[in-house]
Amino acid sequence: MKRFWMRPAIFIALVVLSAYGIFFAPASSTVLAQEPTATSITGIFITVITEEPQINVRMGPSSTVYPVVGKLNTGATAPALGRSAGGDWIQIEFPGAPYNTGWVYAPLVRVSPGELKISAPPPTPVPPATATIDPTFEAQYPTKTPTSVHLPTFTPPPLLTVPAYTQAPVEVSKSPVPLAVIIIALAVLGALGFALSLLLRR
Repeated sequence: MKRFWMRPAIFIALVVLSAYGIFFAPASSTVLAQEPTATSITGIFITVITEEPQINVRMGPSSTVYPVVGKLNTGATAPALGRSAGGDWIQIEFPGAPYNTGWVYAPLVRVSPGELKISAPPPTPVPPATATIDPTFEAQYPTKTPTSVHLPTFTPPPLLTVPAYTQAPVEVSKSPVPLAVIIIALAVLGALGFALSLLLRR
């Protein structure tokens, strides 16, 4: 009786083991094939060659739209995944960043030989919401319209009038007798006086 049940049990065990090997072993190998590394996709990598100590790794291909998600030191390498449409940004594998990818500025890195496909940029970050004022709170503190204040007007002073002084010409009084006649008369009188004194001495 025991031998009769032993053969079917061994047969069922062999069938179960065969089924496990057929269905579960290929499934595990398929999962491994669906998760290749970034290096195995392109085989291309970048090397930071800038003279600065490090470069920024951004979330997307723009220095104004996308934020910085990390940094790479000079000389560091990373697997390259793609490039922007203009070729001025390179998408790299960057664990820890959103989507585990980042973007670096192409002039700051050297790309190994190979052809990179164009990668679509990630969605742009949502800008922060603008602050709004609660209408109820605003009604409690109404704004006052500033009253216009007239500034003092500047009145220029009157122009100074400088008086003009005119000097009247000095009139030289003219004597009725010429000066030469007076000198000659005095000389004659002196000569006569001198001659008279000589006569009186005799």
